[in-house]
Amino acid sequence: MMDAALLRVEELHVSYNTPTGLVQAVKGVSFELGREKLGIVGESGSGKSQTGRAILGLTAPGGEVRARRIEFEGTDLLHADRRTMRHIRGAGISMIMQDPKYSLNPVMTVGKQIEEAFLVHSKDSKREAYRRTLEMLRAVKIREPDRVYRAYPHEVSGGMGQRIMIAMMMIPEPSIIIADEPTSALDVTVQLQVLAVLDDMISERGMGLIFISHDLNLIASFCDRILIMYGGQVMEECNAAELHRARHPYTRGLLDCLPRLGGSQHELSVLRRDPAWLETRGETS
Repeated sequence: MMDAALLRVEELHVSYNTPTGLVQAVKGVSFELGREKLGIVGESGSGKSQTGRAILGLTAPGGEVRARRIEFEGTDLLHADRRTMRHIRGAGISMIMQDPKYSLNPVMTVGKQIEEAFLVHSKDSKREAYRRTLEMLRAVKIREPDRVYRAYPHEVSGGMGQRIMIAMMMIPEPSIIIADEPTSALDVTVQLQVLAVLDDMISERGMGLIFISHDLNLIASFCDRILIMYGGQVMEECNAAELHRARHPYTRGLLDCLPRLGGSQHELSVLRRDPAWLETRGETS
């Protein structure tokens, strides 16, 4: 049974006015998040990243966000002022972006960037910030944290850069982490190492996680619950352990497209999309 909800999202819509007309990126998405790992999966353009950004008020200029409710631990995020949102971003909800080389400041050392994330939400001294930064680098399984503290982003590997991003987002001790495809730029071995670090820290700190990905197998193995999105809508919701019992044709189509070791040598199925999927709500299981 899900813990008391940390986050409630009801009827979320995100739209953009473009030269070719109105684009509805998210259409009526609703869900709750407790101290659990919730996966949001879907192909490119399904609205999963737009959903994560809208929660934190990070929708790109020109975008309009409407919802019946976006509430974090009793705070109305739809009508929160800038000061409140600055506090919630980091101290309440942190977001790990897809590729660290675009998120880390290239002219600041790794250590100073992690320290900054701590000091923005704390009145502690710089000495304490330094100590906590080294502690956090050790927590994400980085060897020689003193050396890495002094390194610049271009001097670290992709896998280490992603661990640094996790450390930066974790150091303010938020209640929720939104991870937007945090391992898609990494090879499989490094991907598993980074996910193991993230899993340990989420579990130890009793946090909630929204894990956004296009990888259905990865989401199923890592998360507790899954939302399957298509065309800006939630087609289906299911427990990760019961994904094989999914009923919606879109989810079944995604599963049938996955190659399997030892499986049939026949060509993989091609997903056939039905316009009717976007005319009605997907069922929940």
